[in-house]
Amino acid sequence: QVQLVESGGGLVQPGGSLKLSCAASGSIFRIYYMGWYRQAPGKQREWVAHITSDGSTNYADSVKGRFTISRANANNTVYLQMNSLKPEDTAVYYCNARLQVVLHNARDYWGQGTQVTVSS
Repeated sequence: QVQLVESGGGLVQPGGSLKLSCAASGSIFRIYYMGWYRQAPGKQREWVAHITSDGSTNYADSVKGRFTISRANANNTVYLQMNSLKPEDTAVYYCNARLQVVLHNARDYWGQGTQVTVSS
């Protein structure tokens, strides 16, 4: 069984910073990519950023230049450094990973979500 456990959410003022973490654990054979999605109240879940196993990164236009995704392969952890936060960044942030469990096909896994609130 695979678990993705997020941490680091909270309340921050506009212009502030937060760093989210997500650790994947279980019988993981291979991780293809890890990333982040977010869902604001009344809106659909949207992709934020992802990072591949070789370190390639991609970002949504709305966060480009403000958010940085990074990864520690040794402990299957992905981070999201969020700077210059805006009220519109308020959402539940979900960790996502495309990975393969031993003796199974690769598929997507999701964390439970962590709340980020940007407000004065």
